[in-house]
This record gives sequence, structure tokens and C-alpha cells, in this order.
Amino acid sequence: MIQIPRLACRPLLLTLLALILLVLILPASGQTSTATPTSDRSSTSDQRTITNAFGETAIDGTPQRIVTLYQGATDTAVALGITPVGVVDSWLEKPMYRYLRDALQDVNHVGLETQPNLEQIAWLKPDLIIATHFRHERVRPLLERIAPTVAQRQVFDFKDTLLMMGEATGREERAHQLLTDWQARIADFRSRIADQLGDDWPQKAAVVRFKSDHVRIYSTGFAGSILDEIGFTQPESIQDEGWGMKLSSEENIPVLNADVLFLLLDPNDPAIMENYRHWSSHPLWQQLDAVQAGRVYEVNAVNWIMGGGILAANNMLDDLYAHYHLQEPDLHGSGLQEPDIQEQGLKEQGLQQTGLEVSARQMPLRGAAEGGEVESND
Repeated sequence: MIQIPRLACRPLLLTLLALILLVLILPASGQTSTATPTSDRSSTSDQRTITNAFGETAIDGTPQRIVTLYQGATDTAVALGITPVGVVDSWLEKPMYRYLRDALQDVNHVGLETQPNLEQIAWLKPDLIIATHFRHERVRPLLERIAPTVAQRQVFDFKDTLLMMGEATGREERAHQLLTDWQARIADFRSRIADQLGDDWPQKAAVVRFKSDHVRIYSTGFAGSILDEIGFTQPESIQDEGWGMKLSSEENIPVLNADVLFLLLDPNDPAIMENYRHWSSHPLWQQLDAVQAGRVYEVNAVNWIMGGGILAANNMLDDLYAHYHLQEPDLHGSGLQEPDIQEQGLKEQGLQQTGLEVSARQMPLRGAAEGGEVESND
């Protein structure tokens, strides 16, 4: 199998020749993506140029066979009403996030986001590939030999992904409508939380992920950008720390001090849960403002740092409406599901901690590979 090398590949010429042969002689898959737009574009003879992280990409007509090589692109395809012919495996809930399974039941899988299977992609004979600059710049020449390829610079920038894919697939109207719906929900949440909290708004929020041997606090990325858009602020301790920080010792607990903590745990990983128990029983943890105020919430990692698209963003906002007990009007008529509050959580596992609540849409989690989150590129 031809796969993305982690370092520069020396026999590049041989690989290119092999791929050219694959494209020429391997039969196309019988599956076709449902990418025909209803109103945005009807011509299949027009050519347009898409400006993206790989430069300028010429696309003829309306792509029908689309391969998505990162999580946010797969999420966005579904939001746009497209069924790709190929997708990469999810980081958690493998091979596909639960919230996308109904829409993508029979889709072909083409490897990992960090190491897609180029032979499988070529066999599918796509007419458009959606990539990301950070993950796929090294194999850009190979991808472009297979099909026109557009790339997003940041995997967590769900708005730019939506606009880029809307333009590339001829679904600009749908993309802009999804953004309009999103902005309406954000405005509604801002208004309601400001009314509810009064002088206590805005709150300082920290997104904290427990790993088996350390803790991460995120300041940017997918969740960070959404919290910032809503109006939450960041703790002073991480405002100048790029994507965030890795904390290796309980002595660093004061760095987590904020008005509200959103925790990313993995109840199925004993090492992670033991690390959480160890940290949360420390006296410094008990002194955190969020713990003392009862504002520590477990949230779903898929919604908050893994999904990376407009659907996951709406799921994250659902979580926030639920945690703050805010009644939401029906502002988004795009088929997005309302939050399904489950009563299972840390409390029922005998792990109750002061102020810890159960997440909306809580799902069992499995550990992702390092760098799998769309929060950072570390």
C-alpha cells in the first residue's frame, strides 16, 4: 500500500509513476457521492478557480466524487448534503463519529487523517479532494496527480472549511445559510447568558483535557474559537501561550483557575480516570474558583475538540445551552439535532466531584492518537 510517509519520501519519482498507473488502470468504485446541488450550480462545463492553502486550484464543473481527508471536512460535507466517496477514520468512536454514522453508513474509508491510503484514494477516482495544509502538504503533489485538491490551513477553522467547500462544490448558498443560522444561535446564546449571569458575565472559561500522564489546557483551536466568539474570556495564565499548555504536575493546578471548567475525560481509560481522581482530590484543586462555585462540567470530546465542522460546532453549542439551562428557540432549521441529556456520568460511576455535572450528549470515549484533536498541531 502506498501511504503518506512521516518524513520526506526519497523514492518520490517511483511513487508518482505508480500513482499515475493506478489512476489510469484501476477501475472506479461503483459508489458515487450525492454532490449534485439543487439550485446553486447546474452547469457541468464551467471552470472556476478556488483560492486555498495550496494556492489556486482549477475545478471543472460540479464535483461528484469527493474525498475528505480531515474530520472537519467530513462533517462539513454532511452539512452541505454531500456523501463523499471516501473519508478518513475518526479519531474516536472508530471508524466514524456516532453523529455522522446515519449519513455515512456505506462510505469508503481511506486510512488515517495523518496517513491516508493513496492507493485507495486513487482507486475511488475522485474528482475533488479536500485536504489540510498541516497534515498533507508533503503529499500535495501525489494528491494533485489523483484529482484537483483544495486545502484548509487550520484543521479547526470550521467557518473557512465551510466556505471553501461550499465554493468548491457549488453549494455556496447552502454554506452561507449554515453560517447565518450559526450566527443567529450565537447571538441568541450571548443575549440569554448575559441576562442570566448579569454582572458575572463574561466568565473566564478553561477547556481542560486529562491524559494518562499530564493535563492539557486549551486556549485556541476549535473549542477556544467558539468560546471566544460567544464572549467567554481566557484565564490570564494562558493568554500568551499559543494553543495552550501541558501541565505535568499538580503544582500547576492554579494555572487552571477560571470561572468555569469544561473537562474532557475518558471513562473507558483507567489511567486517565486515575489521573483525574489524583488531581481532583488535591487541595489546590478544591481552591479553584470553578470548583468552589460548582461550575465544573464534563463535556464530549467529539463535540468540543474532535469533530471540527459546523455540525460539531452546533453540538458544542447545544452542550452550552444545556449546561447553563438556557431555553433555545428553534433558530436552526438545518436538521441539526437538539441536545439529548443523558443521566449517566461520573456521579453514577462513584466519581462525584464538587460541581461536576454530566455532559449533554455524553458518549463513551476512546483515547485518540497524540495530535488527533483539532485544537492543536502538537
